[in-house]
This record gives sequence, C-alpha cells and structure tokens, in this order.
Amino acid sequence: MKKISLIAVLFCMGFTAVAQRYCVIDTKYILDNIPDYKEAQGKLDAIAEQWQKEIDAKFLEVDKMYKSYQAEQVMLTEELKHKREDEIVSKEKEAKDLQKKRFGYEGDLFKKREELVKPIQDKIYNAIQKMAAARMYDFVLDKSGAMTVIFSDPKLDRSDDILKSLGVKKANTGE
Repeated sequence: MKKISLIAVLFCMGFTAVAQRYCVIDTKYILDNIPDYKEAQGKLDAIAEQWQKEIDAKFLEVDKMYKSYQAEQVMLTEELKHKREDEIVSKEKEAKDLQKKRFGYEGDLFKKREELVKPIQDKIYNAIQKMAAARMYDFVLDKSGAMTVIFSDPKLDRSDDILKSLGVKKANTGE
C-alpha cells in the first residue's frame, strides 16, 4: 500500500512539474543595456571615489601624527605621551567612523544607490511581473544572480522582451 501511494505522489509531482511554465532572464544584461543605469552607476562610482579620497586623507593624517609621535616620543613627558596617544586614537576613530558612515551597511553610499538605482530596478521588476502574468509563467529565473543556472536554452531567455517593454534599444545590436 505504501508503494502505491508513493508512486502516486511521485506521478502527481512529475505531472505538476511538467505543467509549470518558466523563463530565464539576465538582469545584469538588462541593466547593462539601460542608459539610465549606466549613468547612475557612473555617478555612484564618482561619489564613492571622492569619499574614498576623503577617508584616505584622514588615515594619512593619522599616520603622520603617529610617525611624528614616534620620532618625538623619547623627549615627551608621560602626560604629553598620553595626550598625543589619545589624539591619535581619536583621529583614527574619527576616520573609521567616517568610513563606516560612507561605506557601511546602510551608509551614505547605500542610500545614494537606493536613490539612483532602485527606481530603475523597480521598473525592471514591474516589467518582469507584467510579462510573467501575461505569458502565465510560474517561475522567472535570473541567471545573473546568486542562484546558479548551469544551463538555459537561449529560447527561454526573455531579457530582450523586458528591454523592449521598457522601451530600451539594445546597445549591441542597434535594435
């Protein structure tokens, strides 16, 4: 009896799996073909570079203070040593705090990315949802993300359909 019910369950699962419709997209490819995304990414890169220079300057200042302290350490009283050490530690903490504020989890760069890139990602997501509903897909797999798609038939790739629905002409074919 157990064998029959197990076979029935496996048969039903197999039948259900065959009935499911799916397609594959490549969000990296889609984003690479959207001019607004490239512009937003360029702005983010420029901002990140500027902030990194600011942070590097702070750490360079800390390094100079430390080297100066090391050179003068022998001539300083204990009280002056502690004062200089505290100043160095304070400057280093200030630099690390700035680094965390700019690049940390939910830092300024994260917020700027949300501001510039999220609206583009939302448009893509909405286009994917529309296409999936219109074509009755049960699954839409993204082959560019963390999920590993080892093989996908190119005829299942609907990335160009998403670009078309967004009104974007592909850069590589001049369509």
